[in-house]
Amino acid sequence: MFAGFNTVQRQVNGVQIAFRVGGHGPGLLLIHGHPQTHVIWHKVAGQLAEHFTVVVADLRGYGDSEKPEAVADHSNYSKREMARDSLRLMSSLGFEQFSVLAHDRGARVAHRLALDHPQAITRLVMLDIAPTLAMYAQTNEAFARAYWHWFFLIRPAPLPERLIEADPEQYLLSVMGSRSAGLQPFTAQALAEYVRCIKLPGAARGICEDYRASAGIDLEHDREDIAAGRYLNMPVLLLWGAEGTVGRCFDPLGEWQKVATDVRGQALPSGHYIAEEVPELLLEHVLPFLR
Repeated sequence: MFAGFNTVQRQVNGVQIAFRVGGHGPGLLLIHGHPQTHVIWHKVAGQLAEHFTVVVADLRGYGDSEKPEAVADHSNYSKREMARDSLRLMSSLGFEQFSVLAHDRGARVAHRLALDHPQAITRLVMLDIAPTLAMYAQTNEAFARAYWHWFFLIRPAPLPERLIEADPEQYLLSVMGSRSAGLQPFTAQALAEYVRCIKLPGAARGICEDYRASAGIDLEHDREDIAAGRYLNMPVLLLWGAEGTVGRCFDPLGEWQKVATDVRGQALPSGHYIAEEVPELLLEHVLPFLR
């Protein structure tokens, strides 16, 4: 996986971030979701690197990146703090402006990155999410059953952490395997990496703190943006899985149109894990938009 990419670790924004970099041209940051790592992009990174300098990073709390201890308000796992990680990583590589392609939790980081640092983001692609505030506000039974982990992971420490750590592989397989395509989209090598990383010390804490921040301080930041009339103003492409929970339970395009001035998008014949389920189709949509 990631032939021609260099594997690097770098201290940025007070944490050690693990990432790979390859290709040439304008900067493109790829950000993964839960409970995975940067490896989600292994089927598309090579082709993207023919046009861009591609940076694939593990979020703080995930993969081989650092997993800080929790603080009382979960602010060190806020999407604002994770966005600063991304901004400073790209700046350290010489990119003061860059595009972003992000999935799931990573797309929530990308949303905050684009709101807080609009001068840095030229184009933004988000995969299979609606805005966090809208999803919590519109939660119904179908969503709660499918995204049960949203409500499990935000319980006070240490209960969720201890339950995950009792059998981290089973937790990962339960979350990923319960989506529409089961475990079929994941290569054996990628799945082995996800399993390895969720077993690392601090991984359960990182995951839980990410979600606790999303259900607390991140919502405060989102409400402040709405009250202040702050919108995403760069071109935004939104893609979601026609077979996924987000598309069934929400109106993804309609919700993003409420908080972005230049957004377009559509459903793809896929479930949640678009980059691993339909990588060629993803590239067909993403490359013309980013170029």
